[in-house]
Amino acid sequence: MQRSLSYQNPLTPYFYGVLFLLYTALSGIYLFLPPLLAILYFYFSKALKKEDSGVLFLVIFCLLLFEASNGYVLFSTIIYFFLLHKYIVPKIMQNFSCATCIRFVVVLLAYFGFFLFYSLLASIFMFPAPNISYYVIYYIAIEFLIMSVL
Repeated sequence: MQRSLSYQNPLTPYFYGVLFLLYTALSGIYLFLPPLLAILYFYFSKALKKEDSGVLFLVIFCLLLFEASNGYVLFSTIIYFFLLHKYIVPKIMQNFSCATCIRFVVVLLAYFGFFLFYSLLASIFMFPAPNISYYVIYYIAIEFLIMSVL
């Protein structure tokens, strides 16, 4: 009996999820490890385009883990990434033709845009305002190099 499998590696995304869990624990201790926010947006966007619910739920779990470890409001990154994917990135892709430029702008939006989005949430719901440090520039540079490979 021959079986037709459309998805050959079902455990690979979950292996990456476990690695991200360990990486998040280490990045909370060591500040030189970036939180991989832009990489998570990349996989979030890719899962939405392919309508791959397994990978999407795994990325949402990783985003919830990121929010919990950094003290952000529940589902704030998911809402921001959905708005970014649905409204902002298509306009950027429409205006820029350079793939490297688009990746760099997406990495910038993943960090600075989320900071602005969370500042807006903080002012509306009277949360404490988020702090931004100089490490963010280092994180942007590292994640842009990683995004260049992907």
